[in-house]
Amino acid sequence: MEDPLSGVSYAVENDLGTAEFVDLLHRSGLAERRPVDEPERIARMLEHGNLIVCARNSTGRLIGVARSLTDFAFCCYLSDLAVDRLWQGRGIGRHLMRLTHEEAGGAKAVTLLLLAAPGAMDYYLKAGLDRLDNCFGWRRTG
Repeated sequence: MEDPLSGVSYAVENDLGTAEFVDLLHRSGLAERRPVDEPERIARMLEHGNLIVCARNSTGRLIGVARSLTDFAFCCYLSDLAVDRLWQGRGIGRHLMRLTHEEAGGAKAVTLLLLAAPGAMDYYLKAGLDRLDNCFGWRRTG
């Protein structure tokens, strides 16, 4: 689906390639928080993410991605939301999140969860997500 005002097209691309994903992680600033120097690990992340929504510009260049794990019935964990720095501030991230939630089953059926980087807390609040105080977990050790 294309947004005629911005020329950005959005689609589910569960076959997104490792090199293209890593390139976007660098251009978005998310590379500092992802194992971009471990291509095998990135490939596994893509292989097992079962909902990958992409944004591309009019030339087909990847400018945004939302990579999630979902059961399409009850919950969806949005693991990576990355938008090229040159395209940030245009609503692409919000649109990727909305499309992800819709593709996963919609607001009536599916809770969408994510972990925010410390510098992105305000972004998610402004994007309309609720801050939850009842989540727990074990952090990666490596």
